[in-house]
Formats: sequence, structure tokens, C-alpha cells
Amino acid sequence: MTPHFELTISLNVLEHLGINLYSNVPSVLSEIVANAWDADAELVNVSWDRTNDRIIIHDDGTGMTPAEVNDRFLKVGHRRRDSQPGSTPRGRRPMGRKGIGKLSLFSIAGTVDVETVRDNQRSAFRMKLADIRRQVASEGGSGTYLPVPLPSSAIDFPHGTRITLTDLRHRQTTATSRALRKRIARRFSILGAAYDFRVVIDGHEVVPADRDYYDKLQYIWTYGDQGGILELANSAAEIEPRQIGPQIGINLTGWLGTVKESRQLRDEDGDNLNRIAVFTRGKLAQEDILADFSERGVYASYLIGELRTDDLDKYDGPGTEFDEDAATSSRQRLVEDDARYQALKTFLATELKHIQNRWSEWRAEDGAKSALEIPAVRDWMQQLQPAVRAKARRWLGKLNRIKMDDVGERKQLIKHAVLGFEFYRLHENLDALDSISDETMVTAMALFQELDGLEANLYGQIVRQRIQVIQTLQQRVDENALERAIQKYLFDHLWLLDPSWERAEGTQVMETRVQTLFESLDADLTEDERRGRLDIAYRKAAGEHVIIELKRPERVVTKTEMIEQSEKYLSGMLRLLEAQGTPYEPIEIVFVLGKPPKEWGNGVGAKERMTRQLQEQHARVVFYDELLTNAEKAYKDYLETRGAVDKLGQVIAAIDDYSVG
Repeated sequence: MTPHFELTISLNVLEHLGINLYSNVPSVLSEIVANAWDADAELVNVSWDRTNDRIIIHDDGTGMTPAEVNDRFLKVGHRRRDSQPGSTPRGRRPMGRKGIGKLSLFSIAGTVDVETVRDNQRSAFRMKLADIRRQVASEGGSGTYLPVPLPSSAIDFPHGTRITLTDLRHRQTTATSRALRKRIARRFSILGAAYDFRVVIDGHEVVPADRDYYDKLQYIWTYGDQGGILELANSAAEIEPRQIGPQIGINLTGWLGTVKESRQLRDEDGDNLNRIAVFTRGKLAQEDILADFSERGVYASYLIGELRTDDLDKYDGPGTEFDEDAATSSRQRLVEDDARYQALKTFLATELKHIQNRWSEWRAEDGAKSALEIPAVRDWMQQLQPAVRAKARRWLGKLNRIKMDDVGERKQLIKHAVLGFEFYRLHENLDALDSISDETMVTAMALFQELDGLEANLYGQIVRQRIQVIQTLQQRVDENALERAIQKYLFDHLWLLDPSWERAEGTQVMETRVQTLFESLDADLTEDERRGRLDIAYRKAAGEHVIIELKRPERVVTKTEMIEQSEKYLSGMLRLLEAQGTPYEPIEIVFVLGKPPKEWGNGVGAKERMTRQLQEQHARVVFYDELLTNAEKAYKDYLETRGAVDKLGQVIAAIDDYSVG
């Protein structure tokens, strides 16, 4: 007896191929718009009725008869190109292929009403996701789902299809009308009068300009006639037509471009525009092929593009050239191991290399022009010898190849470039020092003077930054908060106490030992003395061991207290240094006070006598209210003294003052 075999398709397939295949409104609408294109519609009208929580999609296409509804729309996996081969009556190449796109409706809606008219035959029915799932759960999930017929009397159009979505899933339906137009525009390349196909969302037609990136393009590389796109890309500085050789094996048109600032590709609605989209038959086939290229330079973060080819989808029905479908089931990306896709990637790899080189050249030239708009930089360049000037121009141009969007960052980089070039230039001169003779000593002295000037400028930059820090502290803290701000900042920035203390150098081991010393000395303090101290710390700077004790600003200390504490700190530090075999190194103890010591005003000369006594213990006093003022004065005095000879510093300061475009 011959065995009986039977293949059963479960309705669970609907969950995976439709209901859970898409995740957002633009993806779902794209499938319905594509169906309208295939139905030769001239207009697709999308209305989002947020008051009644529904979306209505109405097209003026050919519509469907009741038989076609069953044989095509309600037949999952219906292959339109087999039953309706070739182009549509309007000459369009159909986008649909797998026959599952209509299922995407259930990924955003619980209820779908369909009304359609063709040849005066009207059909209306309702499908509910909950009913489909109940059918899936019953009898092992096999069988047939029966949509509920609706009265056709509400149909008020002569031909076409109207789909109404209700019971919307709000997590997936939060996009604004503007965002919808933008995303639909980015998913189709056949919109507008040139294709006799219009999509209107909430009363606004979706047009190519809604893609919202053409006006951001700085450089463009075109493939084929891109006149319409170039009209929209009115800010492009460079446009380079490119030729596609036959070796690629597929017909290709489109464009690749870069924007001026990489942040322009961070879309306000959350879309990533740093991508190269691939379109087939006018519909997005892969959102981003650029992501498949792992080795990318800085230029790639400025890159965007649209490539169009129908050779990834050649099948038009029986009797035409058959090809394996190059699209995945979701229709949102291409099959990576398809030979045509690999050919596209090979072509693109070559083009990206060319674009990288051209981008580097154009950005460098534009960067040099931008830097030279600053009068001080232009004057500095003019003082250079012609051959050196050419190198400086190329050097400044390289800045524009560094990823930077912030104006402050650009100014900072220009400053660094000027300083860096001067270092480079001096290095070239220093290479000649080995050949200096007595007769050329004058030249050498001039070189040393130039080097000294550069070093002075570098320190001048540090000084200016420190003055900014001081002024910020003065502006941002009131009298009551001043000691807290200083406490937080002072221990790690000892130049506030002494400009010669550039950096803290203390090792962790030494700091641990000194901290142990502090803890042992604390045992000898009275409760009043302990409460009167704000903080204490050890640092090493410029070869000196520094102990800083912050007293509470409201506390008045006595001479005896300060002398006794400084004696303990000094003797303790000497013991530590002796124990670790360190040769004698300077020790300084700094008391930061809010009020003068008690004996400070006891008659003429009291202050001077107390100062000398503290000096004998390697100690001194600094007041909170004098700290910032004295530091600022010391640095400003330096700038006033050096300003006349610090020509490079004047250039740097002018860059800071200039508003870079």
C-alpha cells in the first residue's frame, strides 16, 4: 500500500512572517504604499486620526474584485508576478514578490478593515488579530481563518482600496506626521510627478526634499543622471560625476555624498543617516550597506548615499529571466552571499577608496581657507617664507580632516596647529645645529631666541588658562562657599599658592606615610583645634614637600597653636625623610586662614615678628580672600611683561577672539 504524505502549514507562520516581522509604522506603511504602486495608483492618502485612534490608507489604484480578494490579498504567499507577469498596465515593474507584506498590518494594529472596488464590484471585510490568534491556538493551529464581511455601502470611491487600522499598538505608533513623511520619503525613490505617484500624509504630500539631507551635502559623487537630486543639494561645494564600468555586472545609478559636519547625520527623530541605502524597483531594499565595511577612515562618519539597481530583482513572472530573490524575508535587507550583492560591495569598496582620497583633498583645501579667514592666522602665514608657507597651508588644511563639530574645538585645533607647526619648523632648523661654526654663531643665537619665544608662548597659554580658572572661581562662588571651592581645587592645583609649583609629584607611598603621620599628630590636638581644621593634605611640587592645612574661615588661631603644629609637621617630615634615606629636601607648611591670627595686630611689628617665627618652622600664612587675588596678579604681571615679545601668543589670543564660521 502506497504511504500517504501530507504537508501542513500552521497559522503560526502568520506570527513569524507578518505579525512579528515589522516593528514600526513607517515599515508597515511602506508595504501598503508598495502595494498601491503595484496596483497602478496615482495617489495614496494616509490619514492618522489620533482623536479616534485609527490610521486610514486609501489609494486610487485598480482595486480588487471579490475573487481577487480571496485569490490574492487573503492568500498568504500569493506570487503576484506569476499570476500577473510583466509590467503593470501603466508600465510599472511591481515591487511585491513574496505575498506576505499585507500581514505587516497586524504588527501595529489589532483590527484591520479593508474596503476595495474594481469593475463596480465592491468588497468589505474585517480581520481581527485576536481572532486569528484564537484560530492559531485551536486544533493545532491549522485550518482557515474567516474574515468578517462588512457592509459595502460606506464605500464612496469608484476604484481603489481603503484600509482602516484600529486597536493600534501605541508603543509602535508614536511617530509624528512630519517624521512619517520623512521616513516614507527615505524608503521610496519613485515619489512625485516624474513617476505619476503621489503619497500624501495628513494633507501634506511626501516629496524627495522630505528626506531632509540633500541640503546638508558638501561633496557629491554621482552615478548616472542625478539632476533632480542635485537641484535639492544646493549647498554642495564639489560634485564629481563617476563612471561605472561593465565589470561590475549590474546596472547602477545614484549618488554618494559627505556632509560638512558629522553631527548633521544624527537625525532628530532617531534615524541614523550615516548610511548608504540600496533601492530596488523604487523601494528600499537595504537600509545600510555601509555597515558591511569594517575598515573605514574618518571620512566614513560623514558619508551618506542612495544607490539604485533593479538587477537585484529581475524576476517578472514565467517566461522572463528567473533569479534567486536577493532580499531577505523581511524585505529590509539583501542576502549577503548573493553574487550580485557581492559585486555591488566590490564596486563600492573601490568607490569608497576614491571618495576617501578626494574627501581628504577637498577638506584640506577648505580647512586651510577656513583657517585663513582669521586675520591673525593670515598675517602669521604671510610672514613665513613661500616654501614654508605652502607647508603651513597643507598643515592647517589637515585640521578639516579631523572629526570635529564644535566651534570651540575647531578654534582649539587651529591654535594647536599653529603651535605644532612652529615646533616642526624649529625642529628643521635645529637639525642644522651640528654644522654651526664660529662664523655662523649669530644665526644660531637668532635661532635660540626664536626657540625661547616659542617656549614663552607655551607658558603664556598655561598662564591664560590659569587666569580663566581663577576668574571662574571668583565668579561662581560666594564668600560662604569660597573655602569649599578652594578645598576641592587647591590640593591638586598648587599653582594657586605658588606659580612655581607646577604639578603635584607626590607618590602614593609617601602620601600614605604622611597620612599616618597626620593621624598620629591628631591625637595631640584638643577638641577645639580638631574642630577648627577644615582639611589637611600633603603634596610634593617643584622638589618641595608641601603640607597644606585649611583652617575654618571663621576660626581665629593663636601664634602658639600654629608654632606648635608647624614644629610637629616639620619634625615628623624630617623623621620620615631620614627613615627612607632621602637626602634633605625643602619642606614648606602653609596655613590657609579666613581671619588673621590672634596676635597679628598686637602692636607695631607684631605681624612681622610672627611671620619670622613661622618661617623658622618653614611655615607661612595665606588668607582665603587673598589667595585668588594674589595668584591672578602674579600671572597677569607675567602676561604684561611678556606680552610685547610674545608675538605667537598674540596670534593665539586673536584666534580665541575670532568667531570661526
